[in-house]
Amino acid sequence: MKKFNNNDFTEKDLDKEVSLFGWVNKRRDMGGVIFVDLRDRSGIIQVVFNRGFLKQEFEIAESLKNEYCIKVTGKIILRDEEMINPKIATGKIELMASDLEILSTSDALPFNVYDDEDINESVGLKYRYLDLRRENLKNNIILRHKIIKSAREYLNNLDFLEIETPILCKSTPEGARDYLVPSRINKGSFYALPQSPQIFKQLLMVSGFEKYYQVAKCFRDEDLRADRQPEFTQIDLEMSFAQEEDVWNVCEGMIKKIVKDTKNIELDDFPRMTYKDAMENYGSDKPDTRFDMKLLDLTEILKNTRMNVFRQNIENGGIAKCLIVRNNGDKYSRTDIDHLIDFTRIYGAKGMAWLKYDNDQFNGVIAKNLEDEKLEEIKNTYDVKNNDLILIVADKPKVVYAALGALRIKIAKTLDIIPKDKLNFVWITDFPFFEYSETEKRWKAEHNPFTMIKDINTINEPEKCISRSYDLVVNGYELASGGVRNHKKDDLAKVFKSLGISDEEAEKRFGFMLEAFKYGVPPHAGIAPGVERLVMVLSGTDDIKDVIAFPKTQSAQDLMSEAPSDVSLKQLKELGIKIEKDDEKWVNLQKKW
Repeated sequence: MKKFNNNDFTEKDLDKEVSLFGWVNKRRDMGGVIFVDLRDRSGIIQVVFNRGFLKQEFEIAESLKNEYCIKVTGKIILRDEEMINPKIATGKIELMASDLEILSTSDALPFNVYDDEDINESVGLKYRYLDLRRENLKNNIILRHKIIKSAREYLNNLDFLEIETPILCKSTPEGARDYLVPSRINKGSFYALPQSPQIFKQLLMVSGFEKYYQVAKCFRDEDLRADRQPEFTQIDLEMSFAQEEDVWNVCEGMIKKIVKDTKNIELDDFPRMTYKDAMENYGSDKPDTRFDMKLLDLTEILKNTRMNVFRQNIENGGIAKCLIVRNNGDKYSRTDIDHLIDFTRIYGAKGMAWLKYDNDQFNGVIAKNLEDEKLEEIKNTYDVKNNDLILIVADKPKVVYAALGALRIKIAKTLDIIPKDKLNFVWITDFPFFEYSETEKRWKAEHNPFTMIKDINTINEPEKCISRSYDLVVNGYELASGGVRNHKKDDLAKVFKSLGISDEEAEKRFGFMLEAFKYGVPPHAGIAPGVERLVMVLSGTDDIKDVIAFPKTQSAQDLMSEAPSDVSLKQLKELGIKIEKDDEKWVNLQKKW
């Protein structure tokens, strides 16, 4: 069994006889002496093979190639002064080999694993086991382990119990699409993989466990992006007899410990911001507060303007807001601004107006049409200076927030004004309980129907309903989401009614939970920080695939194991499943099997 790691050794270990295991990272043949950089999980140590000390083993050393897996026995010695390497932890010492054994050989690699240069993503994912040998990815996976270890230590010390909940469970269509698993024994029926352990953790509170946590796997069949995968992990928490402050204190304490343990950074207390303030100032409920550039309101200034594009939108219930790009107007040509206008259209904006202030005057298309007093009011209200660029969107609030919120991030990245070494955590509170679905023409629950409403008397005024839900945001990422749960049967019935869920439908979807709520339910609340997003932020990457050992592509494929894949007709028949007969896939399966 391997007893030592390469990085265990320093000058204090001189003359120590050890056996080391690892991979040949690099090999340099100097004739009578061969130097090998031996790599294991901890790092690199230089091994010296000297023809004067070795006979048969030197011939073996001459056959070594990169990524051969070897065992080396020898003595720790000091390097010559001119050979010291300050770039590695073992740079002052080396291993003088006395014995060598090749444990396995290696073919030529499809890409270089000795540095962290970019490689083709599809090739890296196909050979993920090799990709993980690279330093950055290896360190990300180790960081992930340290984060979960730190979280467990913290929660165990607070008397939380780690309890596993089922992976095969009932489909309760809420939020994203479920991944379904057919039952062989109960043909025609399906399990669902959990989108979260939400229902089960609440039932554990009904059971009287009071403090629960779980490093939980979750599954959502939704469109993927840089910070989203079909399966992910969260540190799931639930507490009985708890209110918002209790959850915030526990979660905040856990995050502070994790950051201290893994990055040696002491965090200040996390500020709090209402959903309303987040949207009005940042255009997002997950604001990146590392830089300023807030959304500024122009609704009052422009509501009586002669320019129809502003006045009519405001008269129809819309708002007008702007971003001021301070002292960087000269970096945006007319073509650049046109590209920004096209960018806002992605988020539903019909257009974007702009003004530049130079030589103590406004210029731009609308500068000629907007009243002088309006221009002067904008200048004085927001202290506009020379070389400022003002970008204006007037539309429905949802469109304005989405367009300018995204534009704010885009401009900040282009101008490189986002501090890379800051961790800005912020609690977002007081979310709307309902959101209106334009496609379905009805009000839906913003989070889930089991979140408590601040004032149940507002249930018949959905636009005024505020939920007792909250998010923890860091650097523009939603890190955690949670809420105080609605544990009162009568209030739940009112919520279901307001959502158009009949008693029969509620029983069908949540029957076992509603049954449990008849038997003395304690007040309870919880939250679930996402592991991958926390590792992303702490490791400095913006791609979730960099922090998962074996991730999927944007099309939810595992290029290494070639999943998802075809299965045999026999397996389908056992499950009572048929692909539609006119489906080309079904025809090909019949031919294949």
